[in-house]
Amino acid sequence: MGYTEILKEQAVETDETDWEADILKIAKAAQTWFELASRFLVPRSQINSTKRFRSSAQAAEATSTPADTVFIAKAIDSENSLHGRLLVVDDDANSRELLARRLTRHGHTVITASSGEEALDRLEKETVDLLLLDVMMPGLNGDKVLERVKKNPVMKDLPVIMISASDKLDAVIRCISLGAEDYLPKPCDPVLLQVRIQTVLDKKRLRDKEQVMLHELKTAQEKTDALLLNILPAPIADRLKNHESPIVDTPSEVTVLFADVAGFSSMFQELSALEIVSMLDRVFSDFDQLAQEQDLEKIKTIGDAYMAVGGIPHHREDHAEAVADFALNLVTHFNEIMEKEDRPLQLRIGIDTGPVIAGVIGQNKFSYDLWGDTVNTASRMESLGEPGRIQVSERTYERLKDDYECEERGDIKVKGKGKMNTWWLLARKS
Repeated sequence: MGYTEILKEQAVETDETDWEADILKIAKAAQTWFELASRFLVPRSQINSTKRFRSSAQAAEATSTPADTVFIAKAIDSENSLHGRLLVVDDDANSRELLARRLTRHGHTVITASSGEEALDRLEKETVDLLLLDVMMPGLNGDKVLERVKKNPVMKDLPVIMISASDKLDAVIRCISLGAEDYLPKPCDPVLLQVRIQTVLDKKRLRDKEQVMLHELKTAQEKTDALLLNILPAPIADRLKNHESPIVDTPSEVTVLFADVAGFSSMFQELSALEIVSMLDRVFSDFDQLAQEQDLEKIKTIGDAYMAVGGIPHHREDHAEAVADFALNLVTHFNEIMEKEDRPLQLRIGIDTGPVIAGVIGQNKFSYDLWGDTVNTASRMESLGEPGRIQVSERTYERLKDDYECEERGDIKVKGKGKMNTWWLLARKS
């Protein structure tokens, strides 16, 4: 039946189709013979087991098999053989059904298609492990089907074995270059076909396993990156992943903010541990959201104090203005939260502008932090301020005075700094 395929394809190539009817009669007769014979044929793997022997010596002699027969048994009948869902595509019904039965006998699940168009339609709707594709077909031939499969982002990794009556080298090269795993001539040797199928399915199994592992690795990496971003700013995390060490920046001017809940310590006697932590979580989560909206960087929380900065690690010229707007929003949001919870607490905020040193410290637990006179002064502005108000240093005031309403507080004594003239930030000018 395989040779009738060869004759049919040669007839098409040479345009000599007047004897095609005779070929079809021969193919039909061969198919009838095969169906009758298959009822009485015993599989090779069962031949020895069905024989009766007169003595153990005869049995031992009769069951000793050549090496190639052992290999055939292992290749075809092994319990460890991989079984897959295969799509057989051939326009010749006899060849298609013969191959399907043979593969089913080896434990595969087989579906069939009689044309390239039907094959593509089935691939859109069903999942298969391997495509066995005839080359010479009317309409959409095997080459075109292979090309479309390999260009489809969903199907491109599907392994394909091409089967053809033509063994011309250029046909083989064309199919392999289009992405076919293998190319077999008709009629296919059943043992060789099964070995090739096993090899392709094994490669697919390893490739599928690799894809699962890569997906798991990507998921784990995304989780790691997300955790790292909860600790460090994104630009700093990227530098850390690129193995930069140490990470140190010295911007000439940024604006630093400290905010503290005035009167919080007195609440310890009135609230439970759960109530205290829950309240701080609501307050600081709200502050985090405001900082993100304003494109500012939260540095840390210390007890009931909150520290943030503008101008680093993302450089921006309006860092003082951004921090000022942030401070005004903090007071408004905090007062709203306290009003809902009926708590007599107020927020005290201090701001300073100037140079800092910024960097990452630690090995097991990373910390991005700021150091310098600007940080110390901003902290003093907060601690020496008044509940419900925002105190800014004179150099911050110089940045804000044209766009914000400020009230001069006058000189205050600052530890380590002496007297400093400070201002209250009231609102942005309309």
